[in-house]
Amino acid sequence: MNTQTVSPICAFDIVAGQAVPVSSEWLEPFARQQNGYRWIHFDLADSGLRQWVSEQLPNIAAQALLQSETRPRCDLHEDGIILNLRGVNLNPDASPEDMVSLRLWATERTIVSARVRKVWVADSLRLKAESGTGPESVGAFLAELASGLTKRIEAVSLELEDETDSLEEVGLSGNEIKPESIARLRQTVIKLRRYISPQRDALDALSSLKSSVIHSDASVLVNETANRTRRTLEELDASRDRLTALQEQMDAEHANALARNGYLLSVVAAIFLPLGFLTGLFGVNIAGMPGLSAPFAFWALTLASVAIGIALYVVFKLSKWL
Repeated sequence: MNTQTVSPICAFDIVAGQAVPVSSEWLEPFARQQNGYRWIHFDLADSGLRQWVSEQLPNIAAQALLQSETRPRCDLHEDGIILNLRGVNLNPDASPEDMVSLRLWATERTIVSARVRKVWVADSLRLKAESGTGPESVGAFLAELASGLTKRIEAVSLELEDETDSLEEVGLSGNEIKPESIARLRQTVIKLRRYISPQRDALDALSSLKSSVIHSDASVLVNETANRTRRTLEELDASRDRLTALQEQMDAEHANALARNGYLLSVVAAIFLPLGFLTGLFGVNIAGMPGLSAPFAFWALTLASVAIGIALYVVFKLSKWL
């Protein structure tokens, strides 16, 4: 397979904040340039990408870029940085918690990125570059990318927090909460948190790297983004705990309702048990039963049953069983 068959989503040379599309010879290395860097963005579905990456990138970096399943990470390798980040899924008919991944290999003069599904932050950087501007350095590019991903995660986290508030208000007002509402929201929070926790670690690692790829100014920005990610993680933890408490409250209320109903049925059974015995006893059709020839026997038995029932009710009431 010829490497020329690979086609990037976009390729730009960015020098001093000015972006210029690279329409030809984009496969040539950019390291010979004194200033600026080249950003090449790929779709992992490109059939020619594997060969090009294996020829142009260090082996470990190539493997990291081509992995089918990834988790957020940041590692220094040779003269570059291996960086995997996640963002919320803003694609049509997709769930935000079904996060999309962005794989990057960054050196002083080159950024190679790849994605499976559309990453809106990368797309916004592409549109910005098409308008002629871009981050001034590789470090600034990584900082802006991380900040954009985090901003969208924060927005989704805030929406989840608002939904949790709404469910709590419904519960406090005494209205019934649908169990599936809590289950769906908890599942969303758990899925989102699953990737944000390692992403926080990856951003912490990126901000503390000692590398010529990312300078101190960019490290400060990445560190601030890591702090925002940490706060978002804490908010998700709080939402998860609140939803757990709400579910436990619902379970407790349901258990109490069942216990009350069971207790009431037990009391009713305790009242009617002797009455049932009495009526059953007098209902046998054998000789010698008292009152068989008395015309008032039925009413006497009825009044006796009512009296016994009232007496049992009074006893239960005085005993505070009712």
